[in-house]
Amino acid sequence: MRPIPKIADPQRYVESAFTDSAFIELKSNDLWDVKMLYPVLKMEHAERQCFVRQEMHERLCAAAGNLPMGYRFRIWDAWRPFELQHELFEKYSADIIRDFALENKTEAERKAVICKFVSDPVPDKNVPPAHTTGGAIDLTILDPENRELPMGCGFDAFTDKTCADYFEIPEHVQNTEQEQIRDNRRMLYYAMTDAGFTNLPSEWWHYDYGDRFWAYYRKRPAIYEGVFTRGDIHG
Repeated sequence: MRPIPKIADPQRYVESAFTDSAFIELKSNDLWDVKMLYPVLKMEHAERQCFVRQEMHERLCAAAGNLPMGYRFRIWDAWRPFELQHELFEKYSADIIRDFALENKTEAERKAVICKFVSDPVPDKNVPPAHTTGGAIDLTILDPENRELPMGCGFDAFTDKTCADYFEIPEHVQNTEQEQIRDNRRMLYYAMTDAGFTNLPSEWWHYDYGDRFWAYYRKRPAIYEGVFTRGDIHG
């Protein structure tokens, strides 16, 4: 199985050629199971329904076809309202400062670490947080018995293990369990990237199409602007 390549995290990317693309609500079916996690985690502004852009839906269907027979995706998060992104940034910032002992660091140093794990809620629809565009999705893989494949760490964890290529490093693979985790991440990575998505290197579960992260890696203009409220979604 092909290894996951080492790729740098994206920088701020501003070139855009926005399209008025419709949103589609994803519901559980033979290709994926929808289990939105932020309502489960009791986030005040959590979105219970799963929305993505039309083009992303088409590529997600293709990605599901890249999985072995009997396997399917579990979707944890897709479009987010801006208020949820702001809530996540505020909550997770405190956790990251504590977990990484950043209390005595400068504000700039703290923010650099925080933004590796959660997007800064910049209220600019031209350069928005990725999930507000409908072009970002968080997901994993279910086996034929409907069990989540082991991926080495959980969703929204604060550890170096969240990096997609963490288990590509030889010293991080010392037993058959870690080999299986590496292969599971490879399965997800190539199912998605072969269908046109890009991966956010710091998060094994996060994939993009049409947003500014995708634009950065594809060297193309972003095609989705931010959509900050549920009332602005149309499809």
